[in-house]
Amino acid sequence: MYVIVGLGNPGRKYENTRHNIGFITIDYLADELGIKVNKLKHKALVGEGRISGQKVLLVKPQTFMNLSGQSVREIVAYYKTELSQLIVIYDDIDIEKGSVRIRKKGSAGTHNGMKSIIYDLGEDSFPRVRIGIGASGGAPLVDHVIGNFTKEEVPLMEKAVQRAAKGVISIVEDGIDMAMNKYNGSD
Repeated sequence: MYVIVGLGNPGRKYENTRHNIGFITIDYLADELGIKVNKLKHKALVGEGRISGQKVLLVKPQTFMNLSGQSVREIVAYYKTELSQLIVIYDDIDIEKGSVRIRKKGSAGTHNGMKSIIYDLGEDSFPRVRIGIGASGGAPLVDHVIGNFTKEEVPLMEKAVQRAAKGVISIVEDGIDMAMNKYNGSD
C-alpha cells in the first residue's frame, strides 16, 4: 500500500496558504480518485482508495507542520509501509513558483515539516513531491509561507497542484523514475 502524505496546517486560518499546498494536492487527488479523506486516525485525516488497482492511503497530518513526523511515523509503523511507498507532498521556497520537483530521497532543506518526518523516521530515503512557492522576496519567511496566494498566483498554483497529482499517480502506476522524467518542471 502506498501512503501519500500532503503537508499543511489544520484549521480554516491556514486553508489556502502556500504552506498548505500539500493538503491542497491531497484534496485534489481525493476528488479525482473519489476518495473521502475524513477519518481521524494516527493524528491525521485519512482516506483509503485505489490507484490502478493499487491500494493507497491519502493522509493530511493534523499535528501542525512542525510535528508532521509524529503522525507519519505512526502511520508507517501501523501499516508496515516500505519507505519506497511513502510519498510526501509539500511546498518548497527554494524552487521556482509553480514548478514541481519529484525526488527519490533527500534532505529536508529548510522545511520544518520534512525535518520532523526525517527525524521521526530516522531516514530520508522516501519519495517526495515538492511544489515551488517561490522565495519570500524580502518578506519575513513565516509571513510568506502562511500567506494566502495572490490572485495572480492562483492559476499557476492550480496547474502545479494538477501536475503534482499526476506525478503522484505516475509514481504509483509507473515508478518514480518515469514520474520524475515526465512531471519534473512546470507547464
